[in-house]
Amino acid sequence: MARTVFHPAASRGHANHGWLNSYHSFSFAAYQNPERVHFGALRVLNDDTVAGGMGFGKHPHDNMEIISIPLSGDLEHQDSLGNKAVIRQNDVQVMSAGTGVAHSEKNHSPGTPVKFLQIWVFPKQRGVAPRYDQQTFAPADRHNRLQQVVSPSPADAGVWLHQDAWFHLGQLDKGFATKYDLKKAGNGVYAFVLEGDVTINGQSLHRRDGFGIWETDVLDIVADSNAELLLMEVPMEF
Repeated sequence: MARTVFHPAASRGHANHGWLNSYHSFSFAAYQNPERVHFGALRVLNDDTVAGGMGFGKHPHDNMEIISIPLSGDLEHQDSLGNKAVIRQNDVQVMSAGTGVAHSEKNHSPGTPVKFLQIWVFPKQRGVAPRYDQQTFAPADRHNRLQQVVSPSPADAGVWLHQDAWFHLGQLDKGFATKYDLKKAGNGVYAFVLEGDVTINGQSLHRRDGFGIWETDVLDIVADSNAELLLMEVPMEF
């Protein structure tokens, strides 16, 4: 029997700093909930809106895989590895912090907010060399399909990270049904509904709801309206 955890959108932590409006699916900064520290190797899922011209100043990270997925607007990235890039909707960025890296992120536009997901995943190996990568993904390839955007290997589709994790994006028409087969035994999936309404293994989900499921091999997914969905498969023990 599959085990599950349901996180309604309204139950998330929330911090509005004016320039930053952030919702936390798991404990982060001032939001600390002992029942919501992580889902397996998934440590942080922040739903951030950054005002025009504003951003996060240079700050350090280590031993964490950090994924950014812009939902709208343009996000400018700089880091101590010498990378400088702008990531936009349909891009996915990964930074392996490893032995240590400092980076800054800011809204590239002076007047338009940028909305993005900031996701942290515990690595399976500590002390790796820091690295950075980003890719652009065609939205047509996730229309009524699950498009792989993160994987554990550079030989596989998507940006890769140091963990046995796979992320998929789907843009599903109302009434569309599909299955997701888990890639590795012992993994679970945390589903996050970006827009619309879906049902996963009988659980009804709405915009910005989160749903974790493990001790199962497959997800049954039905779009109850036009919907956008992010699936994050991660090890439950690591």
